[in-house]
Amino acid sequence: MTAPAPGETYLGTEDGARLAVSVLDPLERGDEDRPPVVLAHGWGGSRRIWSPVTDRLLRRGFPVVAYDLRGHGASTVGAHGVTAAAMSADLAAVVRYAGGAPLVVGHSGGGFAALALAAAPEPDARPVGLVLVASAAHDQDTPENEARMMEALLFSWALRRPTVGRALLRQMTGAALAPRLREVNRQLFAATAPEVRAACFRSSRGMDLRAALADARLPAAVLAGEADRVIRPELGRELASALPDAVFTSIPRAGHVLPLEHPEAVAEAVARIAERAVERARTTWGAEETGTL
Repeated sequence: MTAPAPGETYLGTEDGARLAVSVLDPLERGDEDRPPVVLAHGWGGSRRIWSPVTDRLLRRGFPVVAYDLRGHGASTVGAHGVTAAAMSADLAAVVRYAGGAPLVVGHSGGGFAALALAAAPEPDARPVGLVLVASAAHDQDTPENEARMMEALLFSWALRRPTVGRALLRQMTGAALAPRLREVNRQLFAATAPEVRAACFRSSRGMDLRAALADARLPAAVLAGEADRVIRPELGRELASALPDAVFTSIPRAGHVLPLEHPEAVAEAVARIAERAVERARTTWGAEETGTL
């Protein structure tokens, strides 16, 4: 499990989108085997939201591959538009670029793509483990009036005003989040094109991956903020129940933006799942060598 060389690149997709990708290599890998970690951010975000998590992962010796979802940050939309299928295919392309067997961390809508890939993995894009952060496998039917709000001119105008924008997005985060990080969240949401925001929220209508995840037998962690008002924490608990080998963790007083609110909890979950994934790989390899598999 090796990551590509560190640096910045663009991956082309079959529909002409360009996905902006960052590869970061730790200064010291240590003696333990560390799989590359692919980070898929949530809707209205970008690679930037992972910065506190990335710093902690690199210090733990993990190579990190972070990318901007289509239409977000420096990535373009492509001919297929912003759909659930397109975002899952994009993640598969990044997983292949990361070596085909990384650990995948998905926040919110990025978690939807990670779950879709885990439910129907491609031969050369099979995650070795999952960390789902403030995400869900079902019940994401955003009403049309809310989707229209995401692309409304007045809403976008308000998001671009720091004080007003932070107030509009305050319900996304727990009360303890530092003002400077609330501002990061606002900047990212405001920078996302209105039509992309709206398309994202329409893309998850009718999604229910619970039955399909029954065969996703890979180690997983599900994290949810107790005060999350975007994706209810009980949906995270149901997601963990749908996965055959998942552990659910509820974080007191936390909101939806856990990569900024509790980056250490995310990094710790990655370390735990990586350890289990590596041990599982060793056990499988040993069984294949002895013919007991």
